[in-house]
Amino acid sequence: MMTHTELKLKGLQILAQYLGDIEMERFIALIQREPFDYTQWRQAIETDESIEDISRKAMALRDKNADNSSL
Repeated sequence: MMTHTELKLKGLQILAQYLGDIEMERFIALIQREPFDYTQWRQAIETDESIEDISRKAMALRDKNADNSSL
């Protein structure tokens, strides 16, 4: 089992590898800013989708939630 520090570093490396540094930082900011159940969200993702598809869906959901909160 990895330590908390090792897990954070590995997670950041993976995010940077697939998203790039800037998008990784945006993703982390979104996670910190918007409360949600990551486990439930991750289980709902279809595993054959690309990172780009998952990202687009996440952004669409964020936008929908932002629109609904302004009502």
